[in-house]
Amino acid sequence: MRLKRVLLLAAILSLAASIGIPSASAAAPYEAYTYDYYGDSSPLPAPYVPDAALTGESLGVGDFKEPSDMFVAPDKTTYILDSGNARIIVLDPELRVDHVIKTFTNDGKKDGFAAPQGLFVSDKNELYVADTDHGRVVVLSEQGELIRIIAAPKSDILPADFKFVPLKVTVDAADRVFVIARGVFEGIMQFDDKNRFMGYVGTINVSPSVWDRLWKSLSTKAQKAQMQLFIPTEFSNADIDPKGFVYATAIDIASDTPIRRLNPSGDDVLKRLGYWPVKGDIRFRMFGNNSGPSKFTDIKVLGGGMYVALDANRARLFTYNDEGDLLYAFGGRGNQLGVFNTPVAVEQIGDRLAVLDSGKKNIVLFRPTAFGTLVRQATTEHYNGNDDVAVKIWSDVLRLNTNYEIAYLGIGKSLLMQKNNEKAMEYFKLGMSRKNFSVAYKRYRREVLKEQFGTVMTVVLTLVIAFIAYRVARLVNRRRAVKREAGLS
Repeated sequence: MRLKRVLLLAAILSLAASIGIPSASAAAPYEAYTYDYYGDSSPLPAPYVPDAALTGESLGVGDFKEPSDMFVAPDKTTYILDSGNARIIVLDPELRVDHVIKTFTNDGKKDGFAAPQGLFVSDKNELYVADTDHGRVVVLSEQGELIRIIAAPKSDILPADFKFVPLKVTVDAADRVFVIARGVFEGIMQFDDKNRFMGYVGTINVSPSVWDRLWKSLSTKAQKAQMQLFIPTEFSNADIDPKGFVYATAIDIASDTPIRRLNPSGDDVLKRLGYWPVKGDIRFRMFGNNSGPSKFTDIKVLGGGMYVALDANRARLFTYNDEGDLLYAFGGRGNQLGVFNTPVAVEQIGDRLAVLDSGKKNIVLFRPTAFGTLVRQATTEHYNGNDDVAVKIWSDVLRLNTNYEIAYLGIGKSLLMQKNNEKAMEYFKLGMSRKNFSVAYKRYRREVLKEQFGTVMTVVLTLVIAFIAYRVARLVNRRRAVKREAGLS
């Protein structure tokens, strides 16, 4: 009888554990990781686990066809650009279909889209659509009423045969419109609120490698004429943060800066203070399946100094903090819920991530795990200057993964901000950050010298006075001895 009770109690405890928070590793069909100081991938608990998948059929609007973009407005309304069906599906905050935009009235006539590729919703809830095959950007109200159209620009800096083919669009708080267009290598096209073309921002220059230069120097004139020109790279997508900085991605396999943060002047001000470049995977196969560097096709600013970039090459998501540290990466290709076929867009809905998969024709929703929630909270608190709170949260993160170097760095940086330099040195050493350790050490050394300055100076002055007194006494004794010798003689 006693044995039966014990077994019953064990079964109850097992059942209670099973209905709690699921194990991240058991619920995720992928491995999460980051890169350590030595460039090795370091496994992590999954920061997100797949929660559900939305399809056109489940939403009651028919199957998606080549969906190309997605955007979540400030009021949590979700807009899905179903490119193949030339329509925009609008979901309410509960992810139920509110309405569908297929047509609009233009000069009294019915008008629509042709293979649109990008959309964005401004702070005014105005919908900007990159109507690609029509060569224009259409601006609509949230109900689908036409506000204005940005057509092919006219400018002296544009070639006479320029064809306007917008792919992606982003808008800032001043209604400046940033358009990524096909075949435009000069940068991101910029328009004002009057539809006037203002020029380019954020040109990406490409420099030939040493091998390319050597080969060109040895080539004949005919071979040089056939060589590919070293033209700048096209941008692939963009997002904008609350401060008006444009986060842009470019598909450039030879670059260490495929992600850029552009200020109003077009300068790249993205911080890259982490162990490795902000470029996704730093180790990868050169040939075969899943070979080559990451190719970012979308980016989303998450807040708290964090942003996530979507790698179309290996179908993974890379999340960084504002200093360029890779917090975690996860994802992959496959048929299970949570892995992708052809991911094209990433968005944030509340505390969840949403990834639009054009290949599977669905939207996968991810919910944060305990690990992911703590990392985000700690990163946000540090970004907002609440370092005492950040230290406590990073300590909780280390309880889940003691090998997470970013947590040691986070604690060290927070302690450094609190001027606890000695303790910060310990965590920077654990986090393998020589640069930050040197900063903490210099501050700690200055702090010790300042504290001991009075004692040190007292000892030094005492020694100086004692030395002077000794020399004076010695000199006096020597003179007395000389006088005695003179008197005796």
